[in-house]
Amino acid sequence: MNPSVPSARRSNTLSSSLGLGEKLFASSDERRFAAAIEEGLEQVEAGLLAHMKFADDIADATSRYLLEAGGKRVRPVLALLTAQLGSGNNPNVVTAAQAVEITHLASLYHDDVMDEAQLRRGVPSAQNVWGNSVAILTGDLLFARASKLVAGLGKDVLMLQANTFERLCLGQLHETLGPKPGENPVDHYLQVLADKTGSLIAAAAEVGVMLSNAPEEYTVPVRDFGEKVGVAFQLIDDVIDLSGETGKTGKKAGTDLRSGVATLPLLFLRELATTDSDAADLLTRIERDVNANFYGEGDDAALDAAVTELREHSVTKKTLDEARRWGREAVAALAPLPDGPVKKALTRFAESVVERSN
Repeated sequence: MNPSVPSARRSNTLSSSLGLGEKLFASSDERRFAAAIEEGLEQVEAGLLAHMKFADDIADATSRYLLEAGGKRVRPVLALLTAQLGSGNNPNVVTAAQAVEITHLASLYHDDVMDEAQLRRGVPSAQNVWGNSVAILTGDLLFARASKLVAGLGKDVLMLQANTFERLCLGQLHETLGPKPGENPVDHYLQVLADKTGSLIAAAAEVGVMLSNAPEEYTVPVRDFGEKVGVAFQLIDDVIDLSGETGKTGKKAGTDLRSGVATLPLLFLRELATTDSDAADLLTRIERDVNANFYGEGDDAALDAAVTELREHSVTKKTLDEARRWGREAVAALAPLPDGPVKKALTRFAESVVERSN
C-alpha cells in the first residue's frame, strides 16, 4: 500500500473489523502497522473469491452466498494483526487467514440449519433459499476447502485446524443436547460459547504468531485472549438480544428467547427462581408465553412485556458484568506481549467488544 495513503484509510480495516478508532494510530509506526493490516486484508479478500470456486456453478453460487453478503472479517484481521508480532504478513499468513474465514463461513451454514435461522447478514439464510440439504453440503464443501488450504501450511497448522473443527462440532453438539444431569447449566453454556465461538477466534490469533516466526512464548497469550474475547462477544450478544432498540440490532427484542434459546440472562433467572418468588413468576410467564408463541397461540403483547421485564432485571446486568469479566481476562492474558501497536489494538478490541450495542 502506498505510504502516502491517509491514516484514516489505513486504519479503516481495524476500525470496521475490530471497532478501533483512527486515534489509536497516531504515530508513524502505528500508521505503518495499520497499513500492513489493510494491505493484508486486501490480499485475503481477493483470495477468498478465488478459493471459493468449485467445478460446479451451483456450488459456486451457494458457497459465495454468505461471503458476498458481507461480514467484518474479524478472524482474518486478528491473524494478520498477531503476525505483526513476528515478521508480519507473508503468503502463508494470508493463506491461513483465508482458511480461518472460510471455516467461519462454513460454520454459519451449519449453524443456521441447526437454529432454523431466517436471516443471516441481512439476507435470507442459505437453507431458506436452497433448503437444508444444500446448505449443509455447502458448509461441508467450505470446510473441505479450508482444510485443503491449511494442508500446505505444515503439520502444526493442520493440527490446529483439526482441533478447532472438532471443538466447533462438539460445541454445537453440546448446545443441541443441553447439560448432562447434575451439570451446572451456566458452566455448560459458557463452555459451549468457548467451543463454538472462542475456539476459532483463538485459532485465528494463534496462527498469525505461528506463521510469522514470532516468539513461541506469544502463542498461549494470544490463544487465551482469542477464546476469552470470543466468549465475551457472545455474552454481549445475549444482552443485545433483549434490546428494545430494534433499529440498531435489526431484530425484534428477545429474538433468541422467542426461538427457545436459553441465553445467559434466562439461565441466571432460572438459578434465581429457586429462591426468589418474583424471579420464579417472571420465569413462568416467559416460558409459558414462549411455548404458546411457538405454537402460534401466544399473546405477543404479553411476551413483549416479559422480554422488557427480563431486560431490566438484575440477571441481565449480571450477564453484562460476566461479559466484562471475560473481557478483562482477555486483556490480562496479553500481559506477556511487548508493548506496542499489536497489544494496543488487541486491548482496544476487547474493550470495544463489551461496549458495543449491535
